[in-house]
Amino acid sequence: MWRYLLVVAVSNCTMYNWTCSPGQEPSRCRGSSAQHPTAGAASARMKMVSVLPVTLWLCVVTLGSGSERCDDWGVDTMKQIQIYDGEPAKIKCPLFETFLKYNYSTAHSAGLTLIWYRIGQDRDLEEPINFRLPDNHISKEKDTLWFWPALLNDTGNYTCMLRNTTYCSKVAFPLEVVAKDPHSCVSHSIKPAEQMFYLEEADEKIICPDIDGFYPASVTPTVKWYFNCNLVHNFNERYPRGPKFVIGIVRSIYEGNYTCIVTFKDHGRTYNLTRTIKMKVVGSPKKALPPQFSSPNEKVVYELEAGEDLVLPCEVFFTFLKDSRTEVWWTIDGKSTDDIMDPKIKVTQSEITRAFEDKTIIRTLTVAKATPEDLKRNYTCYARNARGEDHSQAVVHMKVVAPKYTVELACGLGATILLVVVLIVIYHAYWLEMVLFYRAHFGTDETILDGKEYDVYVSYARNAEEEEFVLLTLRGVLENEFGYKLCIFDRDSLPGGIVTDETLSFIQKSRRLLVVLSPNYVLQGTQALLELKAGLENMASKGNIKVILVQYKAIKKSKVKELKQAKAALTVIKWKGEKSKFPNSSFWKQLQVEMPVKKKSRSLSLDGLIHMPEKCLTPKQNKPPKSTS
Repeated sequence: MWRYLLVVAVSNCTMYNWTCSPGQEPSRCRGSSAQHPTAGAASARMKMVSVLPVTLWLCVVTLGSGSERCDDWGVDTMKQIQIYDGEPAKIKCPLFETFLKYNYSTAHSAGLTLIWYRIGQDRDLEEPINFRLPDNHISKEKDTLWFWPALLNDTGNYTCMLRNTTYCSKVAFPLEVVAKDPHSCVSHSIKPAEQMFYLEEADEKIICPDIDGFYPASVTPTVKWYFNCNLVHNFNERYPRGPKFVIGIVRSIYEGNYTCIVTFKDHGRTYNLTRTIKMKVVGSPKKALPPQFSSPNEKVVYELEAGEDLVLPCEVFFTFLKDSRTEVWWTIDGKSTDDIMDPKIKVTQSEITRAFEDKTIIRTLTVAKATPEDLKRNYTCYARNARGEDHSQAVVHMKVVAPKYTVELACGLGATILLVVVLIVIYHAYWLEMVLFYRAHFGTDETILDGKEYDVYVSYARNAEEEEFVLLTLRGVLENEFGYKLCIFDRDSLPGGIVTDETLSFIQKSRRLLVVLSPNYVLQGTQALLELKAGLENMASKGNIKVILVQYKAIKKSKVKELKQAKAALTVIKWKGEKSKFPNSSFWKQLQVEMPVKKKSRSLSLDGLIHMPEKCLTPKQNKPPKSTS
């Protein structure tokens, strides 16, 4: 083994520390490199000189023009390659596929040399690939890099550089060597190539891809097919035929990953090639249709008020058509929205993929705060594919808004509430007058054909004060003013009669029993209590008499059972002295309400009644006393 130091000390040259074997070409020597700090535009040429007893390689530098350039295309991530560990692989330099307009043969004829470099995994230094090592499993052939086989530590970035003395172009690409998943025929980290098949097509074939060139044409490899990593054996309508897999009729249930494993021998060693195709079933072009509109349509009316946002979705269904453009667009009054520069008009689009690669496109037109003029425009959605073009118009109406009578309703409601309150106040203040008015005009006369002789029987304590109240005030007003016929026992009874019998008889002949309550009524009212008891019993048993309680003077507590019951069950009309003497006082109105309805035949003024001569209102003084037995 010989060791030489080759130094290029000019611009754009690299200092190499080579270790070469005797007779080995310098380009095949192993070594490390470092860019010289004076790098510029130049090229280097290796030359062998023989100096006894040592053979030395020198770097003879030929200065080039200062205009040499190197087109560095960086790392081509689109060319990311994944291969399986332990399997042969070949990689073409991407320069001739994508970046340059000529092929390798043309470049080689023009004096350009293709050089390969590699940055290993977890390394930073780019090193040239040594193809001359005896145990090297990597080789090159023209613009192709071969791995026999690829190993996990081959993962890294690979660079192919095409250059001569005046020109340089290079590109890098990542290579990943992966192992298969445990208990699986593939690795799920490698995405398989996808191949489309038309639904219900007959005798379709899946070809095991990228296996040419690995073995001579004279070699017949063994091919096994797997469906989702299940060995294909006696599958219905599907059967392998060497590197081809025949599908009798394409059905949707046949979608999945089809893997072919090709086994062959080379130089006494067995190799496997694993390839996977993902079968995708798509709609047949025989059944492809023009665009199908779901919305807008004539059945859907977009009705809204001015000032609201107008949102119009255009939903179109497209059947699958290979290499066919699918377009959806809106027009407003015949003008495409793409040509309308109005910030309040916005268009968005979304896409939903259906079975068999059919799809639905939803293109939504939004007009923010639509004016009445906007709601009168023509909004039409268009759609187009290779089968044809169609359109559908959106039906937009401006909503007729009913007048908002907010103020009127508020005023009406307020007036109604005020009226109700006023009526309630009037009712509470004048309910007696209202009842009396109704009785006077619409009430039925209770005195007709009822067999009663008196309107009211007056029961009171027999003393001078209460007799004066009864005979002067009550009798004078009720008889002379209101026209009622009163029965006053001391006035209307005949001499010599039995008090008890006559009392009961008078009560039965009366329509009302008016009881004048006072402390004396309890203390001095033996006959009065008899009258009260008889009236209450008659009212309870027959119901043909009604008891009226007039409180002439307040009674603190009463031990009389009948009086307690009467006060608890009946309304008490209170005499308030001077206030009650006036004709418009509530006392007389309440009393009149309790009296029977009777049409007046005549009317006297209350003022005249009060000023009547005293002799007309005084009780009889000379009547003989009645027998109580």
